[in-house]
Amino acid sequence: QVQLVESGGGLVQPGGSLRLSCAASGFTFSDYAMTWVRQAPGKGLEWVSSHHGEIVGPKYAESVKGRFTMSRNNDKKTVYLQMNGLKSEDTAVYFCVRGYSGTEGVSYSGSGVVRGQGTQVTVSS
Repeated sequence: QVQLVESGGGLVQPGGSLRLSCAASGFTFSDYAMTWVRQAPGKGLEWVSSHHGEIVGPKYAESVKGRFTMSRNNDKKTVYLQMNGLKSEDTAVYFCVRGYSGTEGVSYSGSGVVRGQGTQVTVSS
């Protein structure tokens, strides 16, 4: 059974840091790019970052570039999102997604998308 399980979310003050994890199972992890998307309250999905493997490396949305770092450990079948310098506008549910479907968040919705249950990140003083 294909499964993605996110963890690491929580409440943090502006300027703080969090590290999200996504543990994968049920498929050959190293064969796939992996993606993080997020959904803020009342808004649609937003693409955050994708990791295509060690040769290509990660790509980031402009809104998080320089603050977030995505990495992956193929042996542990896990991807990570290190988030530094958090802002209130980073408040959202963060989802881990198998594969890469471009930089439009809407591409990561729908029944055919393999996505975790999400982890809540709240940035507030």
